[in-house]
Amino acid sequence: MDEHTRDPGVAPPLGNPTGWHAAGEGGADEGGAGDGGADGGDPDADARLAGGHWEHATLRRATEHGVRLFNAGAYHESHDCFEDEWYNYGSGTAESAFLHGMVQVAAGAYKRVDFENDDGMRSLFETALEYLRGIPGDFYGVDLDEVRATLRAALDDPTAIDGWKITIDGARPEAYPADYEYAERLDEGH
Repeated sequence: MDEHTRDPGVAPPLGNPTGWHAAGEGGADEGGAGDGGADGGDPDADARLAGGHWEHATLRRATEHGVRLFNAGAYHESHDCFEDEWYNYGSGTAESAFLHGMVQVAAGAYKRVDFENDDGMRSLFETALEYLRGIPGDFYGVDLDEVRATLRAALDDPTAIDGWKITIDGARPEAYPADYEYAERLDEGH
């Protein structure tokens, strides 16, 4: 885990998706005998004691905000959540590919809904499918199998995304005020 993507305040998922390390799972940063434990300065100790930790907690936080904003139809704000987090990862990583793909998903929906530009949507969705190829179907709680299927359907029939909501942790949540505030803080930072 990278120090800059830690955040012990990010809640655990419902289930055990790719990116989550349940209590007792091994890992390079899992710690063991002699690591000092919760009182030894380990920033993830509290999360592990509570049942696990995210490999990249800031990715999960950005994903939660981005998905909820997408589901509320705030595609530009959703895009910003994924894009801002994408800058934390080097090219060639699953995290980078996932985030870049989700940037393209949000941008494609924005093209269709706000600009009635189905050709632009198709181009962005084709790129998204390339980025999302090979990423586990439950990456950070997002049902990527459903995302990929919906994108493929929209290439033939753009109305396939009308009213579409992305599933995360088995639900299709919409945005809370905190999600809009998160996106606004990102916008103010640029």
